[in-house]
Amino acid sequence: MLALVLALAACTNAADADAAVARKSWVVAQIRDYNHPYAATASNELDTKLATMAGSAYDFYRGADHLFYQDMLTRPASAYTSAQTGYTWLGGDTHLGNFDAARDAGGKAVFKAADYDEGYLGQYVWDLRRLAASMVLAGRDNGLSDSDIGAAIDTLVGAYLDQMSAFKGSDGEANLRLTRDNTTGVVDDLIAKADGKTRSGLLSKYTALSGSARRFQDLSNLVALPAAGYSAVSGSMAAYVGTIAASKRYAGSYYTVKDARQKLGSGVGSLGKLRYYVLIEGPTSSTADDVILEFKQQAASVVAVAAPGRMPATAYGDHQGQRVARTAKAQTIDADVLIGYASIAGQPYYVHEKSPFQEDFDVGKLDSAGKLDTAATYLGQALASAHALADQDYDVSVVSYSIDKQVMEAATSKSGLKSELRAFAFDYAAQTQLDWQAFVEAYQAGTPLY
Repeated sequence: MLALVLALAACTNAADADAAVARKSWVVAQIRDYNHPYAATASNELDTKLATMAGSAYDFYRGADHLFYQDMLTRPASAYTSAQTGYTWLGGDTHLGNFDAARDAGGKAVFKAADYDEGYLGQYVWDLRRLAASMVLAGRDNGLSDSDIGAAIDTLVGAYLDQMSAFKGSDGEANLRLTRDNTTGVVDDLIAKADGKTRSGLLSKYTALSGSARRFQDLSNLVALPAAGYSAVSGSMAAYVGTIAASKRYAGSYYTVKDARQKLGSGVGSLGKLRYYVLIEGPTSSTADDVILEFKQQAASVVAVAAPGRMPATAYGDHQGQRVARTAKAQTIDADVLIGYASIAGQPYYVHEKSPFQEDFDVGKLDSAGKLDTAATYLGQALASAHALADQDYDVSVVSYSIDKQVMEAATSKSGLKSELRAFAFDYAAQTQLDWQAFVEAYQAGTPLY
């Protein structure tokens, strides 16, 4: 009888720990402290970020991933983890909007996890938790019922585990590509759009010819750099090229800088961090094959709040841009050969090509139960692929385990993990809703938030 009472008390305490609570002053302080370091250099961008976050609970969630990892310090641990699964190389900010379709370095259009800014080591369920909660928030915005969203979360978790099981004991993760041949619905449509894009389309969007020279256009989201800023960006190129493996490096003329601008208005969570577009020569002197590089300022991963020191600085040369570059290469088959990193004015940057063949995942298109459920299968497979690729097979000095094997040994009950993740997603969505309301009140009252 005593054992039963203690068990019921434990369940009650766990439920209480997950219950949504009002915490306005904490939320306001966390938002302000996170954004304040960028106030001096990007106040307009921060204004855009705050206005976007005020628009919906889902947009708030996208812009406040640091709150999520503060909460992972106190939320009950999953019953389906182990010490070994705590060394999964995570995407970190894994929500619906951080998947896309793009051509890989081999020219194949694929669906994949696509944001690496918060890449770090942690529990595999943190990526699943963050993705599942985003499904609740975005699904409700799209008018879906909680029962339909819950069913899609079950599909997500089942697909993730089934894919991890298929990878276990094999090298199947090195070959899985989600293409038009093995996807349907919204994901298949997304891949088709990416595959139908052209380099000329991207170049005409951002650049124009003036005589025989190509330069960036004067656009509201492309800001001309002062001479010192232009010099600092162009001057970082040599060191950036040096971060690319010699076997993947092109001739020096490929990286000749033709123009550079500051890019405004991209993303939600990264607004405030500096971003530059750099136009380079590309493979020939023709203006038709010019290439746009994106330089994106980086900071310490928010995942480190919940797992301090889990990924030692030696794993990425104590350079946050290198951490992101390593994550991108670790989690991707046929990764962009232009991935690298640089420092500009003492700040770390992740560098990659602004792909002409990339299409963002439009969450608004997941507007029926069937569409969300179908997409959930591919989301689970894509996340499993990212996790399994970035284990001992990539770099044993960073992750010393076969993560697919470790996850399958820890996830002793598929139905149990489905139930746990579904409960977490709805509980955390309720907390996010309260946090968002507190944020909106502060924002509308003019409370300083950076």
